[in-house]
Amino acid sequence: MRLLLTNDDGVGAPGLATLARAVVRWIDAAPDGETREAVIVAPLTNHSGMSAAVGDVFERPSIPYRRHYISGAESIPTYGLDAPPALCALVGSLGSLGVAPDLVISGINAGANVGRSVLHSGTVGAVLTAAQLGLSGLAVSIQWGEEIHFETAANVAMEVVEGLLAAPSRTLFNLNVPNLPTAQLRGVRRGRISMAGVVKSAGPLAGGEPLAEEGELTLRVGAASPEIGDVSDEAADEDGALITAGYASLTPLRGPHEESDPGLDAAVSDALRAIDRHLGRAR
Repeated sequence: MRLLLTNDDGVGAPGLATLARAVVRWIDAAPDGETREAVIVAPLTNHSGMSAAVGDVFERPSIPYRRHYISGAESIPTYGLDAPPALCALVGSLGSLGVAPDLVISGINAGANVGRSVLHSGTVGAVLTAAQLGLSGLAVSIQWGEEIHFETAANVAMEVVEGLLAAPSRTLFNLNVPNLPTAQLRGVRRGRISMAGVVKSAGPLAGGEPLAEEGELTLRVGAASPEIGDVSDEAADEDGALITAGYASLTPLRGPHEESDPGLDAAVSDALRAIDRHLGRAR
């Protein structure tokens, strides 16, 4: 059993360090005859909000890296790459740094990734990317706070690992954990992705005035990440509401795939005919 750890907060982030130490305990607890290994491939610096971006690998076909050492997890080879999380996941998933993984764990992110912020999260983007190579993945995030209980998220995450290793390939989970000591966690529930977003609106400082040739647009940030705001409009089983209620939220995800809904066949046929007519005229 081989794990690849990554994140979007950077190789020196405390959440990754806590997760790495939990993985060391998992390795040390391997039953006789079972080999467990891990490697860490993470960005050198913070790349939050990068989704599944890999950058321009054509303009820059090589990646600077630096060996890193995590206190309490020195036995896990750790590399910081000058690259976003998705590219780190690709490089690590290909076995380029010594371990060809069976599973990718991304996190622990400082701040929840719930609602529509899942689309923009570098933490989630890393596991979505690894899935394109046939790997399963677990994205792990914890609610923001002055003192963040990363150990709680690590404990919950490691309970999921062996089940994911036994699951079909490309199984993806998004795990969000409330910022509580483990003893105060109320449990874990399957969470639905809510409609909470990262940005609610963007506009000039003076509403209603014509836009100048240049200036600034002020963002009104939503309640999805890193802090969870008002969840009064969420159902009790939606991810933000679950975390606010003291439960960890576990959500299965599916990466990019062809939409095979037969209801779209007519729209596709119409588009193909329109293109054919246009190309026919062009010829």
